[in-house]
Amino acid sequence: MALISRRAALAGGTLAVASIPRKPRAEPLPALASVLRPTDPPAAIPEIQFYSADGTPHALEEFRGHGMVINLWATWCVPCVAELPSLQALSKALAPEDIAVLPLSSDRGGANAVQAWFNAHEITGLPVLLDIKGQAARTLNARGIPTTVVVDREGRECARLEGAADWSDASAAALVQRLVG
Repeated sequence: MALISRRAALAGGTLAVASIPRKPRAEPLPALASVLRPTDPPAAIPEIQFYSADGTPHALEEFRGHGMVINLWATWCVPCVAELPSLQALSKALAPEDIAVLPLSSDRGGANAVQAWFNAHEITGLPVLLDIKGQAARTLNARGIPTTVVVDREGRECARLEGAADWSDASAAALVQRLVG
């Protein structure tokens, strides 16, 4: 019978504990008003192209005259995943105000990966939109994801958030409405 050294037993125990799968803890999202930064002065948004689930190309020009909340995200991004249900609530609250929430996914799996994630998380109030190869993110100078850009009715960036926030309460919708005009 071989004796196991104390060091080997400790190392084995550490590896065993480290290999137990753990569910990541969800951190509460900060209130939008505490993290959204106004763009002063508002800056013209460069033209970006993105795609719908069926591969149809779209441009921001199609939304000129409407407000926009452009969210750059991915299904593998933990803060993005935490934030997306609140963006769905925001979209519902802002629809009567003619403000569109545009979640541009950078997932390499494309529309199928995003739609599967939407189905698994019961996201039904947002369109499947794709930022193929991160073109929109680069054009908008996003330093990472999630990044959200609020665009006024004249096509200017009026606020930006780098990171996740809770967009679901009435104060968030009111703040976006004030910014968009």
